[in-house]
Amino acid sequence: MSPEDFEFISKLIKGRSGLVLTPDKAYLLESRLMPVARQRGLKGLEELIAQMRTRREEALIVEVTEAMTTNESFFFRDIKPFDLLRDEVLPPLIADRQAKKHLRIWCAAASSGQEPYSIAIVLKELSAKLSGWKLDIVGTDISHDILKKASAGMYSQFEVQRGMPIQLLLKYFDKKDETWEIKPEIKSMVQYKYWNLLDDLKMLGAYDIVFCRNVLIYFDAETKGKVLDNIAKLMPKDGMLFLGGAETVLGVTDKFKPVPGQRGVYTLT
Repeated sequence: MSPEDFEFISKLIKGRSGLVLTPDKAYLLESRLMPVARQRGLKGLEELIAQMRTRREEALIVEVTEAMTTNESFFFRDIKPFDLLRDEVLPPLIADRQAKKHLRIWCAAASSGQEPYSIAIVLKELSAKLSGWKLDIVGTDISHDILKKASAGMYSQFEVQRGMPIQLLLKYFDKKDETWEIKPEIKSMVQYKYWNLLDDLKMLGAYDIVFCRNVLIYFDAETKGKVLDNIAKLMPKDGMLFLGGAETVLGVTDKFKPVPGQRGVYTLT
């Protein structure tokens, strides 16, 4: 691929999604975009990029962006955040909201749904404490295709083996031939929406808890700061933000600060 082609595709993807592609990640273009090229009957990336340059076809640009931004996910990823959610974050929020009995949680970059459904299961396991509560879990992503998969709630044996404890698998999934389907009681707890983190977030509403894990690592510093500042505007003073293990707010935004003793959890300053 020529330097000009790489510059063109990397600028387009960054402008559409915030994803920063450095030359050392050029191999991702090959692995993610070759299937798109083949599906359109093109010989390779050069022809694909040439078509994007000349036609500026919106459907193709969306397809390429989604191919580059679809990331792998699995249930109860890194487990510790879900333990912290259950044991440290939820108890004070539940106590403070006893009057209105309403809790809202947003999963940014929800991918194929494993994270939102993991959160739903955590809340379901706390049913005794949350009886009569209105619980809103919203999962958003930039990929329409991945949101369809998330909404379907159907997973292969390989997918459910990655992080899902066997007792919870048997309790909250139904086996259907070679796949496992999330039970309706869990599926109905999550609403999925298409949303780009670079767009105005105000229309999403307010959230007590935000999961934005393993997303910011793909953005440059300026974009990280803008996204975090916009997320802060959606949260109450006692709201909680979860980031991935390799992510931090330090040196990026002054809107959040780490919660002592709770790695990866942040609250408003």
